[in-house]
Amino acid sequence: MYGLDINFLKDRAAYNPSGGGKVNRASRPPAEPGSMTPLFIGVGVGLFSLALVGTGWWILQAQNSQLDESIALLEQENQKLEAEIGDINKIREEITRVKGETQALVTVFDQIRPWSAMLQDVRDRIPTSVQLSNIEQTPPAAAEEGKPSPNPAGGVKISGYARTFNDVNDFLLTLQQSRFLKAGDTRITSAELGDAPIPPNLDTSNNAIIKLPKVVKYTIESSLSEVPASELMRELEQKGTVGLVARIRNLQQTGALKR
Repeated sequence: MYGLDINFLKDRAAYNPSGGGKVNRASRPPAEPGSMTPLFIGVGVGLFSLALVGTGWWILQAQNSQLDESIALLEQENQKLEAEIGDINKIREEITRVKGETQALVTVFDQIRPWSAMLQDVRDRIPTSVQLSNIEQTPPAAAEEGKPSPNPAGGVKISGYARTFNDVNDFLLTLQQSRFLKAGDTRITSAELGDAPIPPNLDTSNNAIIKLPKVVKYTIESSLSEVPASELMRELEQKGTVGLVARIRNLQQTGALKR
């Protein structure tokens, strides 16, 4: 039988029999310069990345500073604008208040009913057979619950004497045609036949018996018209109310009152 005695250590390139079986690392050949290129590339890429990150951070800081300055400027502008808006709102409130006062004054002028014009209108409409004894203004009626407010201008009460009932009816019809009165509210509230009043200038010192014919004592009531005075310009001019007409025309020229 043969025995195989194979020494595998002799086949290893790093084996050194004289060195006690140890590998001599100093005997390795030096690395070639080309083998370090990947290392240099990696280091360069890392340094470039750090530089890029640093540059980006610096740019962001600069932009943040600019944004902070812009925000501060915008806040200052916003405060100025808010102050100006506050002033504008105050001016608008003042304008609204003045307009309200002006409109209230215009409304007063437009609701005026000159008694001189109304009395002249009644005199122009009264028949020759009808006599006036008294004309008075009546206050507006109290508002009833669930019903619209009555005419704030109130009304008028006319009383006197007429020859016949037909004369009173004729007087009523002419009054209903007046634009100063409301036709639907103009009505006869009382009419009765009675003795005629004795004229104050009649001489009764001789105790003479004077017998006057019977007359009709009447009372007519009506509500004042709610037609604005600006729509009664022609009637007011015809009745001689020149002052009110001039004021209304001035308000119309300034635009405070519509034509």
